[in-house]
Amino acid sequence: MSQTRQATNELIWRTADVYLRGVVEPQEYGDYILPFTVLRRLECQLAPTKPAVLKALEDTTMSPDLLENWVGVQFDLPFYNSSKLDLGKIASVDDKVYASLEAYLDGFSPAVADLWESFKFLEKARHLERGGVLFQVIQHFASINLSEEAVPDMMMGDLFEDLMYRAFSRKGKSAGEFYTPRDAIRVMVDILFNSDDKGLTNPHEIRSIYDPTAGTGGMLLVAKKALEAMNSDIEVSLHGQESMASSYAIGKADLMIQGGEPDSLRYGDTLANDLYEDRHFDYILANPPFGGDWSKSKPAVDAEAKIPGSRFSHGVPGKADGQMLFLTHVAHKLTPAGDDCAGGRACVVTNGSPMFSDVAGTGSIRQWLLTSDLVDAIIALPTSMFYGTPIATFVWVLDVNKEPRRKGFIQLIDATDRFTPMRKAMGEKRREISEANRRAIVRDYHEFQDSETSRILTADDFCYRDVTVTRPRRLAVSITDETVAAAMDHSAATPAHRQVVEAMAGRPWGELPELLKAEAKRAGVKMPIGLIDHIAAAVAVDDPDAPPAIDRKGKPITDGWNMVERVPFTRDVTEHFEAEVLPFAPDVTWDEAGAKIGYEIPFARIFYKPAETRPLEEIDADVQAVMADLMRRFQEVKA
Repeated sequence: MSQTRQATNELIWRTADVYLRGVVEPQEYGDYILPFTVLRRLECQLAPTKPAVLKALEDTTMSPDLLENWVGVQFDLPFYNSSKLDLGKIASVDDKVYASLEAYLDGFSPAVADLWESFKFLEKARHLERGGVLFQVIQHFASINLSEEAVPDMMMGDLFEDLMYRAFSRKGKSAGEFYTPRDAIRVMVDILFNSDDKGLTNPHEIRSIYDPTAGTGGMLLVAKKALEAMNSDIEVSLHGQESMASSYAIGKADLMIQGGEPDSLRYGDTLANDLYEDRHFDYILANPPFGGDWSKSKPAVDAEAKIPGSRFSHGVPGKADGQMLFLTHVAHKLTPAGDDCAGGRACVVTNGSPMFSDVAGTGSIRQWLLTSDLVDAIIALPTSMFYGTPIATFVWVLDVNKEPRRKGFIQLIDATDRFTPMRKAMGEKRREISEANRRAIVRDYHEFQDSETSRILTADDFCYRDVTVTRPRRLAVSITDETVAAAMDHSAATPAHRQVVEAMAGRPWGELPELLKAEAKRAGVKMPIGLIDHIAAAVAVDDPDAPPAIDRKGKPITDGWNMVERVPFTRDVTEHFEAEVLPFAPDVTWDEAGAKIGYEIPFARIFYKPAETRPLEEIDADVQAVMADLMRRFQEVKA
């Protein structure tokens, strides 16, 4: 961090120490400092051309939208302010400060107008006014030079990130709702650009980056900087959508103060309303909400799911978790495949739920992603990496046009041990990925080999069959007064049928249908099928020594017990049962024809490392030592 940036950061944050203390809760300092910083930066950007813009505005009758476009052409500005006020003028007179600030904000053009509403700027200003510090805060920010000459775009971006980091560190766990740690983003960005088409470093290349859950826009900006570091001549366009107003405000502001277009970030629910419906993108990064309830989006999602080939036509998960919906959304937004491996690539952060959350036989988004060869890699990150949760997290790498060596394969990377403990926790974040850790993860990805931390698999390796397993019932014939009475309790039974029933004593239960018909014929009575079934059920008793029972149609009769055996798709079902099931349950039967197909990614099982068993001699020595110590203490007590 340069001294200038450090000094400016401290000057801005001094607002909290001098003016906000006692008026605003410490964890909310950033909610006040960030919007004032944005306002000051924007007015510094407008300052050189503002007199000319105001003069031009006096001479026009154009509508605000047309006027904004005109100003953009005439003055190379994506927005403007029509008010003669600025923070300096407001701070020069200690009178009607709030009303002046409100009028000043109203003067911003449509591209910026929603920013202040999303920040709830006037609400916060009113709170400062009640606390008696609004004038001092405005005066303080008016004194800070945030012009592009004093603070270039890149430095301003770093400065704003420092401020966000400082603000979110006070929020702790709640920061995880909208802020993705930069160390996690850098891993994703490095992976994203590691396997790409050959044109990436060519002069005058154009690339688009998109984030459907943009939060504060960090992923977009980190990716943009990485591309520009690789190719200073590249043109990068940023696009994002965010549904949380506060995050949208910070993200849009961060993009704008670094020279981005106001329309780069759009406000709305991505699942219910894709605001980039007709667009595809070269790179996509996303960190969707873990376990996010998408009930409010459900009507729109369900309607779109009925349209073949739509974003959600591959299945709809339970409404308690929308991560799979974001995965399929991302897959559909990628630029189609082109020559030389050209095509869209994406990195999406999830928890463990998308690895297994659905029911076999129903079809799933995961099955579609795997069998369509869209999943390039899945990386298990260390736990305690994110501010809001300590749980296991994963990065899904999607690619519509893989390198030839990667086609047909999915790479799993276990990076759970690639971390450095943080000196001070931030919420649930206690670990970070250092530069050395990041290089090791990217090396595993680039080498594309089986190792202790990398596995190269196919879609079939994640496929399984759920086979229903049953246990046959073994039945014998029991002729007693009670069973005969039960057999005769049927509308078709006559007294003459009693001797037919009694003649079944000692006969095999499985042969009863034919035996009953033959005996009835000799007795001269009818034996309808319904009566046969009734008699067979009445005289049946369980007998472990009897053969497995089958009904008159030849189907096995089960005892009501059943379970599901999960058989890997790559293994023969009969071979699996003979090796894994029959040695422990020799009388079970299974229905291979009715097996249901499913897909799961058992990450932990694939990388499972059994703990080494201690030598028996070592265990014995420990036991002897403990026993000797107990005996010594017993003797001490006895003495």
